[in-house]
Amino acid sequence: MTDPQPQAPLSNGDGAAAILAAGIGCLALGVFAFAGDALASAHKAFNIWAPSGPLSGVTTAAVVVWLVSWLVLNRRWRGREVNLGRSSLAAFIMLGAGLLLTFPPVMDWLQGK
Repeated sequence: MTDPQPQAPLSNGDGAAAILAAGIGCLALGVFAFAGDALASAHKAFNIWAPSGPLSGVTTAAVVVWLVSWLVLNRRWRGREVNLGRSSLAAFIMLGAGLLLTFPPVMDWLQGK
């Protein structure tokens, strides 16, 4: 009778990278939306399709940030064991901050309106 081969522990780096990248993308969306509303120069820079205004550039830039952060984190953490609780907590904090920054009463309060 042979002993079964010990199984290598599963790595969670790929999943943690996806979760954290989603949080980074959400925060980027909130920051870009706030900047597009608060700053005339950002409003003009994010306006890549006139019928939608700066929202077209805000969402495009946020998707680019999300994809780049996912690519970088995934390459760094692939096959590794990372602290999933800490990366998930960071992602949910960034998600909350990004959500608050897209909420009009919060945006108006931060701008002093």
